Amino acid sequence: MMCGGSFWSAMIAAAAAVAGACPAVAQDPGQGEDSAGTRRAAVVQPYIEVSQIISAELTPGDDVLTYTQVAAGVDINVQGRNSGAAVSLRYERNISYGGDSVDSDTISGVARGTLALVPNALSFEAGGLAARTRFDGGGGTTNNPLPGEDAESRFYSIYAGPSLNTRVGDVDLQGVARVGYNRFELDSALANQQGDVVDVFDDSVTYLGQLRAGVRPDVLLPVGVAVTAGGFQEDISNLDQRVRDLFVRGDITLPISPTFAVVAGAGYEDVEISSRDALRDINGAPVIGADGRFVTDKSAPRRIAYDVDGLLWDVGVMWRPSSRTNLQASVGRRYDSTTYYGTFTYVPNQRSAFAVSAYDGVSGIGGTLNNALAGLSSDFEAIRNPVTGDFGGLVSGTEGQASIGGLGSARSAAFRGRGVRASYQRQIGRTTAALGVGYDRRTFIAAAGTVLAPADGLTDESYYLIGGLTRQLGENANISTNAYVNWFDSAGANRDVTAMGASLAYNRSITRRLTGRAAIAVDYFDSDFTAEDFAFATALVGLRYNF
Repeated sequence: MMCGGSFWSAMIAAAAAVAGACPAVAQDPGQGEDSAGTRRAAVVQPYIEVSQIISAELTPGDDVLTYTQVAAGVDINVQGRNSGAAVSLRYERNISYGGDSVDSDTISGVARGTLALVPNALSFEAGGLAARTRFDGGGGTTNNPLPGEDAESRFYSIYAGPSLNTRVGDVDLQGVARVGYNRFELDSALANQQGDVVDVFDDSVTYLGQLRAGVRPDVLLPVGVAVTAGGFQEDISNLDQRVRDLFVRGDITLPISPTFAVVAGAGYEDVEISSRDALRDINGAPVIGADGRFVTDKSAPRRIAYDVDGLLWDVGVMWRPSSRTNLQASVGRRYDSTTYYGTFTYVPNQRSAFAVSAYDGVSGIGGTLNNALAGLSSDFEAIRNPVTGDFGGLVSGTEGQASIGGLGSARSAAFRGRGVRASYQRQIGRTTAALGVGYDRRTFIAAAGTVLAPADGLTDESYYLIGGLTRQLGENANISTNAYVNWFDSAGANRDVTAMGASLAYNRSITRRLTGRAAIAVDYFDSDFTAEDFAFATALVGLRYNF
């Protein structure tokens, strides 16, 4: 059976990510071009904003807060034939009157870029994320912190490394190497509900390496063959936890038609999770540091929490009826249980895009954040809350994944994470809309005999829905709306969290550079960790100056 070479080059390159199935998978190199593969004009827009905000507590009390918000930021989108970058960075200062309940300094944003070192062969990729969230005592987080609340937290994620996509003779080579750093900041890091202590994630460093060599169908054999080797490691500062996953595997690609193929692979994998125990006082109680987290006993021996090695295998399909539609889906066996993963993208034209991905891997919070960030393309516009300026995890204008989602559970313990993430974008005339939905399930893994042992086997689940819509009104004005819903179900009883909110903003140009702004928002928070629900209504008026 003879098949088009261009089709199988693209399909086998995409299969590298699915075949490896690491906790943090390599994305296709070369992202950042526009759909026509041509160079576009650079957009660099720095700005400053000054706004007056009033926030009224609707329940359980009736407090009213008034404060001034001063912000400075920059939005960048630079696209070339083989390189591209998108950045949305914002610094914000809130200044209250009659108290310090909302006084804060916040940096938020998202960035993703690809730089071609050797065109169509070697590139360097990097990304970053900074956002605020609200922490619940049961371990859950939600997208939007409420005004005046002391449960605000911040998380940061960065990664960088080279990607390889080239050909040597008849052999296609794909590879990736990445280093990442992740941090979660919370004023009170240790939560306690009904005697169950939740140790909150502090920071971690991640390492990812993967190399794949393959030959396309009908080159040497009627089927395509490939060999992949790779590894992932995350070093979590809490109790010196370490997640390590090493694998080697072979894959066969059997073409059924010019657009459809069956793939199968098998190999060997070695996964190990270990940690140390907390330092104990003379009574045997764990010592808690000034940051509210357990103090690691560096002299204690490393204890194994999870150790699985042996055969891994999977079978699946690849379908690419056109350059705008791509499906890769697999089912198999790893971690001593059944696994499912895959991706589907559909970009019928420049005005709409749909993407969905299912994942399964062992890591800590850092691996999950780095992987979600790397899943973005290098061409997007960040969608922000018009009142708070927060980035809620949704972007528009990308041909790939458009949703990062939330942080989910903030427990420090390593876990097996499974879930699905989907996004849809559409531009209709002067209206642009984006939607992101997701589900994340984390089953925690902790060593017996350590302070984290009670978390072993517990499962936290989170669901989220994020939406944004912008409508241009003539040449000088626009309106935008944002909405979000988060559901978090922590392990154990009486730990559910529900958070939702919506906002509406109106922007009108006063001069070529000066814009007037007005916005309203309503946010609601219901947690079993607290006896009362919280609801706030917030309004903003202000000015924005674009340099």
